[in-house]
Amino acid sequence: MYPSFRWFGKEDPISLEYIGQIPGVKDVVGSLFELPVGEIWSVAAIKELKNGVEVAGLNLSVIESIPIHEDIKLGKNTRDKWIDNYCESIRHMGKAGIPVLCYNFMPVFDWVRTDLEHPLEDGATPEAE
Repeated sequence: MYPSFRWFGKEDPISLEYIGQIPGVKDVVGSLFELPVGEIWSVAAIKELKNGVEVAGLNLSVIESIPIHEDIKLGKNTRDKWIDNYCESIRHMGKAGIPVLCYNFMPVFDWVRTDLEHPLEDGATPEAE
């Protein structure tokens, strides 16, 4: 695998053409943002995303992420259906030739920091440069 760049799909202001101009970057990290959380990702939809990236001369090497339905995170009685859908999406990802899945398993939010102003050990904060 080559160094990769996160692409947020067709609506991303950073186009695949621009990503292809970054020295050394050949791989793209992508997702199917338009699909509702919990819906099974079809092999066809994943291949369409992959083919679009390949037309731009890049590789879709990582999916980040297949969103995890809240019912799974919260342990609701309906979670098994959503777990089955998630597993099927992973199988489809493999059939489409995508070797890596990166996932976020945070309840309620995809991810969030508890305190954006918390100083690090060296005193640095997000605003310090």
